[in-house]
Amino acid sequence: MNMFDLMGMMGKVKELQSKIKEVKEGMVHLTAEGEAGAGMVKVKVNGNRQVLSVDIDTALLNSADKNVVQDLTVAAINKALENIDEKIKTEFKQKTEGLIPSIPGMDLGNLMGGL
Repeated sequence: MNMFDLMGMMGKVKELQSKIKEVKEGMVHLTAEGEAGAGMVKVKVNGNRQVLSVDIDTALLNSADKNVVQDLTVAAINKALENIDEKIKTEFKQKTEGLIPSIPGMDLGNLMGGL
């Protein structure tokens, strides 16, 4: 490998780092929902994995079964987080296409860090 190849590779690394930072900053605008109990509990999260809203059907609240409400809320949050993780992975792949080499069996989606 000559010096020119090394400089070119370093440029690609810097470009990739810049693109990853840009994608991470844009994740706040990405949203996903999850629901449980046939839609009785709905949760919305963003790409930073923050819960934006929780909607609990009034009929469920009136049932006064605290455990059911808690269980359905946890299930809806977990589903929303699963959904946003898929969106994050897709968004990251689209935004960094061509910058990260495709290596069979290697998932480079973990470069997004703690998202």
